[in-house]
Amino acid sequence: MSWTVERPPGRPVRRTDDNHLAVPLRLSLTGGHSTDTELTLTLTEAEHLHAALCRALDGGPTPPAAPDCRQSVQASPGAAHIVGRA
Repeated sequence: MSWTVERPPGRPVRRTDDNHLAVPLRLSLTGGHSTDTELTLTLTEAEHLHAALCRALDGGPTPPAAPDCRQSVQASPGAAHIVGRA
């Protein structure tokens, strides 16, 4: 028995009424049942997850389909250039 966890298409991350973030997920049992659910995070938990993902992605190549936020931060501190500051 094996489980797969993936993001369901067309369901964006959203802010809940109690100021948490809800990340839609689809849990599927190989060859069987699947269900949609949400991972609910406090803003602090979401910030920690964001930081951990940034650290894990750092140094790797940016895929062509990466979102703009990934494109703009994918540089080592020694290679980054600040533009528009006096």
